[in-house]
Amino acid sequence: MGLTFINKKIGFIGTGQMATALASGLINKDVVDASKIFGFDVYDVSATRFRTNTGGTLLGTAHEVLAQCDIVFLGVKPYQMGQLLGDLSTHDDIRRSRNPNITAGKIIVSIAAGIQLATYMKYLGNQVALVRVMPNTPCLIGEAASGYCLSPAITRDDADLVKGLLETVGVAVEVTESLMDAVTGLSGSGPAYVFTMIEALADGGVKMGLPRDIALRLAAQTFKGAAQMVLATGDHPAVLKDRVTSPGGTTITGLAALEEAGFRHALIHAVESATHRSAELGK
Repeated sequence: MGLTFINKKIGFIGTGQMATALASGLINKDVVDASKIFGFDVYDVSATRFRTNTGGTLLGTAHEVLAQCDIVFLGVKPYQMGQLLGDLSTHDDIRRSRNPNITAGKIIVSIAAGIQLATYMKYLGNQVALVRVMPNTPCLIGEAASGYCLSPAITRDDADLVKGLLETVGVAVEVTESLMDAVTGLSGSGPAYVFTMIEALADGGVKMGLPRDIALRLAAQTFKGAAQMVLATGDHPAVLKDRVTSPGGTTITGLAALEEAGFRHALIHAVESATHRSAELGK
């Protein structure tokens, strides 16, 4: 269940595509007003795009974001995270969150791929209120699929608040940290796989004579409808597939072509490869 309006300031250090999608999704769902959104990025183009798309306020440094905001999302590239954490470790609010008797400190939410909780705690201390999240870009339209794990020191109330934010823009599931790389390989990178499949289906339609706009619309709606059937019925995809696969019909012929091309193996291998890459990024 998502949240209703909250009176908290939310900051983004690193304002790339994912940060912009998250911020925009929260604003679009009326969870937070744009005046409560703040961001900082060393890249002017990224920062300007963030401000344009969200209406949020740009600040001059990462420290300013941390000082002003109650919840801070860290969205820099994995290779930049060590330098950022070293910088933020000197901030008074981070020190204050180390105190186990103080529960009103900052909540730090990482959306960087691969980096483990231990790395954050190495820089920020064992008592930092930290959530590691892997969302995906459909959060922009309230249809994200996010996995998250918690640092040992975070309070249940803080965890529930972050979960509520994530559920406002889609589905959020808590997993053990050992599964976060798999979440990254599946749902974190998954929209790109789906976009590629939609494009390929539309190309097939065009090859067979359909106008491009019609082919693309039919392909996208087909994915949307099929996905909603899986979620709504709770049936295994194989059961739903069998229900529309008549003996000697068009669907089984198409499925046979997919099997011959290694379609299922290619998707499994994509998730596997992206999972391994996520683990590499954290080293």
